Amino acid sequence: MTDVPPPFELLPGAGQSPVILHVPHAAREIPRTVRAGIALGDEELVRELDHITDAHTDRIAGVAAGRAAVTPWRFVNRLSRLVVDPERFPDEREEMLAVGMGAVYTRTTHGAVLRSEDADAGPLVERYFLPYARAMTEAVADRLDRTGRAVIIDVHSYPSRGLPYELHGEGPRPAVCLGTDPFHTSAELVAAAREAFGETELDTPFSGTYVPLEFYGKRAEVSALMVEIRRDTYMSEPGGPAGPGLERLGGALARLVDAVSG
Repeated sequence: MTDVPPPFELLPGAGQSPVILHVPHAAREIPRTVRAGIALGDEELVRELDHITDAHTDRIAGVAAGRAAVTPWRFVNRLSRLVVDPERFPDEREEMLAVGMGAVYTRTTHGAVLRSEDADAGPLVERYFLPYARAMTEAVADRLDRTGRAVIIDVHSYPSRGLPYELHGEGPRPAVCLGTDPFHTSAELVAAAREAFGETELDTPFSGTYVPLEFYGKRAEVSALMVEIRRDTYMSEPGGPAGPGLERLGGALARLVDAVSG
Protein backbone atom coordinates (compact mmCIF):
# COMPACT_ATOMS: atom_id res chain seq x y z
CA MET A 1 0.00 0.00 0.00
CA THR A 2 1.34 3.40 -0.98
CA ASP A 3 0.55 7.01 -0.25
CA VAL A 4 -0.03 8.31 -3.77
CA PRO A 5 -1.03 5.54 -6.21
CA PRO A 6 -2.62 6.67 -9.48
CA PRO A 7 -6.38 6.68 -8.80
CA PHE A 8 -7.45 5.72 -12.33
CA GLU A 9 -6.15 5.40 -15.86
CA LEU A 10 -7.60 6.00 -19.32
CA LEU A 11 -5.91 3.67 -21.79
CA PRO A 12 -6.39 5.00 -25.33
CA GLY A 13 -8.03 2.98 -28.06
CA ALA A 14 -8.59 3.60 -31.74
CA GLY A 15 -9.78 7.07 -32.65
CA GLN A 16 -12.81 5.64 -34.45
CA SER A 17 -13.86 3.36 -31.57
CA PRO A 18 -17.00 4.37 -29.63
CA VAL A 19 -16.37 1.68 -26.98
CA ILE A 20 -15.13 2.29 -23.44
CA LEU A 21 -14.41 -0.80 -21.35
CA HIS A 22 -15.00 0.44 -17.81
CA VAL A 23 -13.20 -1.59 -15.11
CA PRO A 24 -14.09 -0.10 -11.71
CA HIS A 25 -13.48 -2.90 -9.18
CA ALA A 26 -10.36 -4.85 -10.23
CA ALA A 27 -7.81 -3.22 -7.90
CA ARG A 28 -6.78 -3.98 -4.32
CA GLU A 29 -4.67 -0.86 -3.72
CA ILE A 30 -5.53 1.31 -0.68
CA PRO A 31 -3.46 4.42 0.16
CA ARG A 32 -2.03 4.39 3.67
CA THR A 33 -3.95 7.53 4.58
CA VAL A 34 -7.21 5.75 3.69
CA ARG A 35 -6.14 2.50 5.37
CA ALA A 36 -5.88 4.39 8.66
CA GLY A 37 -9.66 4.91 8.65
CA ILE A 38 -10.53 1.25 8.05
CA ALA A 39 -11.47 -0.72 11.15
CA LEU A 40 -10.27 -4.15 9.97
CA GLY A 41 -7.01 -5.79 10.98
CA ASP A 42 -4.55 -6.72 8.26
CA GLU A 43 -5.69 -10.33 7.88
CA GLU A 44 -9.35 -9.32 7.95
CA LEU A 45 -8.69 -6.71 5.28
CA VAL A 46 -6.98 -9.24 3.02
CA ARG A 47 -10.00 -11.54 3.33
CA GLU A 48 -12.38 -8.69 2.58
CA LEU A 49 -10.38 -7.70 -0.48
CA ASP A 50 -10.54 -11.31 -1.67
CA HIS A 51 -14.34 -11.18 -1.53
CA ILE A 52 -15.02 -7.65 -2.73
CA THR A 53 -12.48 -7.30 -5.56
CA ASP A 54 -13.46 -8.18 -9.13
CA ALA A 55 -10.11 -9.89 -9.52
CA HIS A 56 -8.44 -10.02 -12.94
CA THR A 57 -11.23 -8.13 -14.72
CA ASP A 58 -8.63 -5.58 -15.83
CA ARG A 59 -6.75 -8.45 -17.45
CA ILE A 60 -9.92 -9.69 -19.18
CA ALA A 61 -10.44 -6.19 -20.57
CA GLY A 62 -6.80 -6.11 -21.64
CA VAL A 63 -7.15 -9.37 -23.56
CA ALA A 64 -10.27 -8.00 -25.25
CA ALA A 65 -8.51 -4.77 -26.21
CA GLY A 66 -5.66 -6.75 -27.73
CA ARG A 67 -7.89 -9.01 -29.78
CA ALA A 68 -10.58 -6.59 -30.96
CA ALA A 69 -10.43 -5.51 -34.59
CA VAL A 70 -10.95 -1.90 -33.48
CA THR A 71 -9.16 -1.28 -30.18
CA PRO A 72 -11.57 -0.05 -27.50
CA TRP A 73 -10.71 2.55 -24.88
CA ARG A 74 -10.28 1.34 -21.32
CA PHE A 75 -11.05 3.32 -18.16
CA VAL A 76 -9.54 1.40 -15.24
CA ASN A 77 -9.82 2.16 -11.54
CA ARG A 78 -6.41 1.61 -9.93
CA LEU A 79 -7.70 1.81 -6.34
CA SER A 80 -9.83 -0.64 -4.40
CA ARG A 81 -13.54 0.02 -4.18
CA LEU A 82 -12.96 0.11 -0.40
CA VAL A 83 -11.50 3.60 -0.98
CA VAL A 84 -14.61 4.79 -2.82
CA ASP A 85 -16.98 2.97 -5.12
CA PRO A 86 -17.08 5.09 -8.30
CA GLU A 87 -20.31 3.45 -9.44
CA ARG A 88 -22.35 4.76 -6.52
CA PHE A 89 -23.42 8.37 -6.08
CA PRO A 90 -22.64 10.37 -2.92
CA ASP A 91 -26.22 11.57 -2.45
CA GLU A 92 -28.08 8.57 -3.78
CA ARG A 93 -30.96 7.09 -1.84
CA GLU A 94 -30.76 3.53 -3.01
CA GLU A 95 -30.84 0.10 -1.52
CA MET A 96 -27.08 -0.43 -1.25
CA LEU A 97 -27.01 2.22 1.45
CA ALA A 98 -29.01 -0.21 3.58
CA VAL A 99 -26.03 -2.59 3.68
CA GLY A 100 -23.43 0.12 4.20
CA MET A 101 -22.27 0.20 0.59
CA GLY A 102 -22.91 3.66 -0.78
CA ALA A 103 -20.13 5.69 -2.36
CA VAL A 104 -18.01 5.17 0.78
CA TYR A 105 -18.51 1.75 2.34
CA THR A 106 -19.12 1.44 6.08
CA ARG A 107 -19.76 -2.34 6.15
CA THR A 108 -18.05 -5.40 4.71
CA THR A 109 -19.49 -8.09 2.47
CA HIS A 110 -20.37 -10.02 5.65
CA GLY A 111 -21.82 -7.07 7.57
CA ALA A 112 -18.85 -6.26 9.82
CA VAL A 113 -17.87 -2.66 10.52
CA LEU A 114 -15.50 -1.33 7.88
CA ARG A 115 -15.71 2.35 8.92
CA SER A 116 -17.68 4.17 11.55
CA GLU A 117 -21.13 5.24 10.41
CA ASP A 118 -20.23 8.69 11.76
CA ALA A 119 -17.03 8.99 9.70
CA ASP A 120 -16.96 12.01 7.39
CA ALA A 121 -17.09 10.66 3.84
CA GLY A 122 -16.60 14.14 2.38
CA PRO A 123 -12.79 14.09 2.07
CA LEU A 124 -12.83 10.71 0.30
CA VAL A 125 -15.54 11.87 -2.07
CA GLU A 126 -13.60 15.08 -2.85
CA ARG A 127 -10.22 13.39 -3.23
CA TYR A 128 -11.19 10.26 -5.12
CA PHE A 129 -14.83 10.04 -6.20
CA LEU A 130 -15.38 13.40 -7.91
CA PRO A 131 -12.18 13.41 -10.01
CA TYR A 132 -13.01 9.89 -11.20
CA ALA A 133 -16.54 10.92 -12.16
CA ARG A 134 -15.26 13.99 -14.03
CA ALA A 135 -12.66 11.97 -15.92
CA MET A 136 -15.17 9.31 -16.93
CA THR A 137 -17.61 11.99 -18.05
CA GLU A 138 -14.88 13.57 -20.17
CA ALA A 139 -13.98 10.20 -21.69
CA VAL A 140 -17.58 9.58 -22.74
CA ALA A 141 -17.93 13.14 -24.06
CA ASP A 142 -14.80 12.66 -26.15
CA ARG A 143 -16.20 9.50 -27.75
CA LEU A 144 -19.43 11.35 -28.50
CA ASP A 145 -17.53 14.21 -30.10
CA ARG A 146 -15.28 11.94 -32.15
CA THR A 147 -17.68 9.19 -33.19
CA GLY A 148 -21.20 10.48 -32.52
CA ARG A 149 -21.89 7.82 -29.91
CA ALA A 150 -20.41 6.05 -26.91
CA VAL A 151 -20.78 2.45 -25.78
CA ILE A 152 -19.89 1.81 -22.13
CA ILE A 153 -19.25 -1.84 -21.33
CA ASP A 154 -18.88 -2.22 -17.58
CA VAL A 155 -16.61 -5.19 -16.77
CA HIS A 156 -17.29 -6.86 -13.40
CA SER A 157 -17.20 -10.25 -11.73
CA TYR A 158 -19.19 -11.88 -8.94
CA PRO A 159 -18.81 -14.92 -6.68
CA SER A 160 -20.35 -18.27 -7.50
CA ARG A 161 -22.04 -18.27 -4.09
CA GLY A 162 -23.94 -15.28 -2.78
CA LEU A 163 -22.45 -13.11 -0.06
CA PRO A 164 -24.49 -11.68 2.83
CA TYR A 165 -24.48 -8.12 1.43
CA GLU A 166 -26.27 -9.19 -1.75
CA LEU A 167 -29.89 -8.08 -1.62
CA HIS A 168 -30.94 -10.19 -4.62
CA GLY A 169 -28.59 -13.13 -4.30
CA GLU A 170 -31.28 -15.78 -4.23
CA GLY A 171 -31.85 -15.73 -7.99
CA PRO A 172 -29.99 -17.47 -10.81
CA ARG A 173 -26.20 -17.04 -10.97
CA PRO A 174 -25.38 -17.52 -14.65
CA ALA A 175 -21.90 -17.72 -16.14
CA VAL A 176 -22.45 -14.13 -17.28
CA CYS A 177 -25.02 -11.71 -15.91
CA LEU A 178 -25.94 -8.83 -18.18
CA GLY A 179 -27.02 -5.69 -16.32
CA THR A 180 -29.28 -3.41 -18.32
CA ASP A 181 -30.92 0.00 -18.24
CA PRO A 182 -34.27 0.70 -19.93
CA PHE A 183 -32.99 3.90 -21.56
CA HIS A 184 -29.34 3.11 -22.33
CA THR A 185 -29.40 -0.62 -23.16
CA SER A 186 -30.83 -1.59 -26.53
CA ALA A 187 -32.10 -5.00 -27.54
CA GLU A 188 -29.34 -5.09 -30.15
CA LEU A 189 -26.66 -4.57 -27.50
CA VAL A 190 -28.09 -7.38 -25.37
CA ALA A 191 -28.30 -9.68 -28.40
CA ALA A 192 -24.66 -8.98 -29.26
CA ALA A 193 -23.59 -9.82 -25.71
CA ARG A 194 -25.57 -13.04 -25.68
CA GLU A 195 -24.04 -14.05 -28.99
CA ALA A 196 -20.54 -13.30 -27.67
CA PHE A 197 -20.78 -14.96 -24.25
CA GLY A 198 -23.27 -17.80 -24.63
CA GLU A 199 -24.85 -18.61 -21.25
CA THR A 200 -26.29 -15.35 -19.90
CA GLU A 201 -29.20 -14.03 -17.88
CA LEU A 202 -30.47 -10.47 -17.58
CA ASP A 203 -30.17 -8.52 -14.33
CA THR A 204 -29.57 -11.45 -11.98
CA PRO A 205 -28.05 -11.44 -9.43
CA PHE A 206 -27.06 -7.82 -10.20
CA SER A 207 -28.80 -5.24 -12.35
CA GLY A 208 -28.29 -1.85 -13.92
CA THR A 209 -25.49 -0.13 -15.79
CA TYR A 210 -23.06 2.73 -15.23
CA VAL A 211 -23.57 5.98 -17.14
CA PRO A 212 -22.14 9.32 -15.96
CA LEU A 213 -24.88 11.55 -14.56
CA GLU A 214 -24.40 14.20 -17.25
CA PHE A 215 -25.72 11.74 -19.82
CA TYR A 216 -27.94 9.45 -17.75
CA GLY A 217 -31.47 9.35 -19.10
CA LYS A 218 -30.67 12.24 -21.45
CA ARG A 219 -28.43 11.09 -24.30
CA ALA A 220 -29.59 8.02 -26.17
CA GLU A 221 -26.31 8.09 -28.11
CA VAL A 222 -24.71 6.78 -24.92
CA SER A 223 -25.44 3.08 -24.63
CA ALA A 224 -24.37 0.91 -21.73
CA LEU A 225 -24.24 -2.68 -20.59
CA MET A 226 -22.88 -4.27 -17.43
CA VAL A 227 -21.06 -7.59 -17.90
CA GLU A 228 -20.86 -9.54 -14.62
CA ILE A 229 -18.72 -12.66 -15.00
CA ARG A 230 -19.10 -15.47 -12.46
CA ARG A 231 -15.68 -15.94 -10.89
CA ASP A 232 -15.50 -19.71 -10.90
CA THR A 233 -15.50 -19.59 -14.70
CA TYR A 234 -12.03 -18.03 -14.81
CA MET A 235 -10.31 -18.00 -11.38
CA SER A 236 -9.89 -19.71 -8.02
CA GLU A 237 -12.24 -18.18 -5.47
CA PRO A 238 -12.34 -16.09 -3.45
CA GLY A 239 -9.16 -14.21 -4.39
CA GLY A 240 -6.91 -16.70 -6.12
CA PRO A 241 -5.12 -16.84 -9.46
CA ALA A 242 -6.73 -16.76 -12.86
CA GLY A 243 -7.09 -19.87 -14.98
CA PRO A 244 -7.52 -20.55 -18.70
CA GLY A 245 -11.03 -19.15 -18.60
CA LEU A 246 -9.57 -15.65 -18.53
CA GLU A 247 -8.35 -15.87 -22.12
CA ARG A 248 -11.64 -17.38 -23.29
CA LEU A 249 -13.66 -14.62 -21.64
CA GLY A 250 -11.32 -11.96 -22.97
CA GLY A 251 -11.97 -13.33 -26.42
CA ALA A 252 -15.73 -13.27 -25.85
CA LEU A 253 -15.50 -9.67 -24.70
CA ALA A 254 -13.50 -8.83 -27.84
CA ARG A 255 -16.30 -10.31 -29.96
CA LEU A 256 -18.80 -8.08 -28.18
CA VAL A 257 -16.56 -5.05 -28.76
CA ASP A 258 -16.30 -5.89 -32.46
CA ALA A 259 -20.07 -6.37 -32.74
CA VAL A 260 -20.84 -2.90 -31.35
CA SER A 261 -17.91 -0.97 -32.80
CA GLY A 262 -19.58 -0.50 -36.16
